Formats: sequence, structure tokens, C-alpha cells
Amino acid sequence: MENTEKLKELFKPVLDECGVSLYELNWTGGHEKNLQVSIIKPDGSMDLDTCCIVSEKLSELLDREDPISSEYTLEVCSPGAEREIRDLSELKNMQGAYVYVRLKQAVNKKTEVTGEIIETDDEQIVIEYRDKAVKKKLAAELQNIDFIRMAVRI
Repeated sequence: MENTEKLKELFKPVLDECGVSLYELNWTGGHEKNLQVSIIKPDGSMDLDTCCIVSEKLSELLDREDPISSEYTLEVCSPGAEREIRDLSELKNMQGAYVYVRLKQAVNKKTEVTGEIIETDDEQIVIEYRDKAVKKKLAAELQNIDFIRMAVRI
């Protein structure tokens, strides 16, 4: 489909104006193509009203500039409740967030943990988690993180 890098550049002023960042831009669907634009607020949240506003503005921009030659449907959405945290610098502003972390090397005999971020700095993250009924803390170097995503607390 159309060059996503060019679309990202085209969308940037609208996203900046709306106070959101582009999380991901994908072409999805089979015969009927969808341009899926996942957006996120600086605090990691998203709401339906913001998605609607951004969708309207991007739709107007796409109609005006007409950068896509084939038929498609525009979908503006949140990256989801369990989105991957791709930029570890985001962690600095996520104290209190509930996350799932998979480590490259075990820390305290754990290679994965789900819990609340207690603190983060440029080098490590401290997560409070439950081991049966006992609250414990795990401190891991950021470079030891293999994968991290938001988690839903049940």
C-alpha cells in the first residue's frame, strides 16, 4: 500500500495539534484495506472523544491532500489496554502503572513478573508484585528487559 513514512509525516501536524503521538500506523484487512492509526496521549492513556476528534481531522486532511490512490477505510484507535511499551524512556512517567515484564536474564530466580511500577530511573525499574499473598519488589536493569507491556489488573 501507500508509503507509511510519508503518511506519518503528513499526519504529524494534526497529531501534534491534538496533543497525541502516533503509536503505530498499519495497513490491515484483505480485499478491503483499512488504514489503522493507533494514537496515544503523553500519559499513556487514550479516550474515545480524542480518537473521534483525530479521526475527523485526519479524514479532512486525507480528503484534501488525497495521498492514497486506492479505496480504504480510516480507523483511528487506541493501541489497547495491553499495549507494548516500545520506548523504555516512557517508563519514567509511568509510576503506578501495572505491567508485565519478561527479562533476558533471571533476577531473584524470576524471568517474568507482573506488577506495579514503583520507581524508574535511567538504569533500572523497580516493580512491586505479589508472590502468593506476600508483596515483593524486583529491581531490574532496563537493559535486561526483553519485553514489557501494560497489563490489566484483575
